Amino acid sequence: MTTHDAPSVFGAVRLGYLVIETNRFADWRRFGTDAIGMHHDALSRDLMRFRLDDQECRFLIRRGPAEDVVATGWHLDDHATFERIEARIRAHGVPLTVGTDEEAALRGVERLLRFPGPKGITQEICTTPAKSAEPLRMLASGFVTGDAGMGHLALTSTKPAETRRYFHTVFDARLTDYIDETISGVKLKIRFLRVNERHHSVAIAATRSGLPIDPIRTRVQHLNIQAATLDDVAQSYQRVHELGFDMALSVGQHTNDKELSYYARTPSGFEWEVGWNPVVIDETTWEPTTHQGISIWGHLPVGQTIIGKLAQFQAGARSLGRPESTVPSLSGAGAGSAPFRR
Repeated sequence: MTTHDAPSVFGAVRLGYLVIETNRFADWRRFGTDAIGMHHDALSRDLMRFRLDDQECRFLIRRGPAEDVVATGWHLDDHATFERIEARIRAHGVPLTVGTDEEAALRGVERLLRFPGPKGITQEICTTPAKSAEPLRMLASGFVTGDAGMGHLALTSTKPAETRRYFHTVFDARLTDYIDETISGVKLKIRFLRVNERHHSVAIAATRSGLPIDPIRTRVQHLNIQAATLDDVAQSYQRVHELGFDMALSVGQHTNDKELSYYARTPSGFEWEVGWNPVVIDETTWEPTTHQGISIWGHLPVGQTIIGKLAQFQAGARSLGRPESTVPSLSGAGAGSAPFRR
């Protein structure tokens, strides 16, 4: 069975929440509330959540050693979409775990199912996000979420074709465009995948050196949230600086989605992009293209040192001996074998 034996789920899927594991709770609370400007809810000594809107949970922060994103939560339009995706996963022989009532409640959802994903990031699908009656307490004026989801995440991969096939097989993800870029002498190709009208919900970056090198320690290279106003971007940028958090890239504008943004470094080490006003895809006219370079202007490295570059080189060298998980049943040549939809 391929993903095209059943109706497409494209457009009925959106990035709903992320689960982050860290032991740096105090730093994460300051980063999320005082720097980025999100609403914070303390649940226990080992659990807290951040909100962007009226939904109970957009980021679930749990205590643990990973210092990374450990799960991606996808909100689905309805139970029919949930069951369609569940049937796909089962048909490919991939193990599924039904979330407990407690796990669903922590994520603020009604129905929860999890299964393995690329790079060891658990994928979770869910229905009926719960709304909170508690007014938002946050420094930002708001964030753009809605039917297109809450933003995107970016991965580095030594197996980009397989990773792309995974998201196509599971969610009917479509290719939006490519970017070719050279950073510190390393040639990269970045694939941008969408599951709805948002320009991309997943970006996959891979080296073009011929060597299977992954220079990033964390499973996720960065995640993105979309600010409601340009003032929100500027003010949070200033707060990140004033509070002493590391800035990875200065304010700039991307070539492909035209989003204006900056990248801060989280207490766990991966990057956090705050952006504004990306393009929205019109499915009737969009054609994938390749852009040269990530940015039209800006996005300059901040505080990059020789020691930092050496650490990145060492991480890449270590990745040669660490096979990357792609869940072959969902990402192999036989998975989603019909041609990729635009």
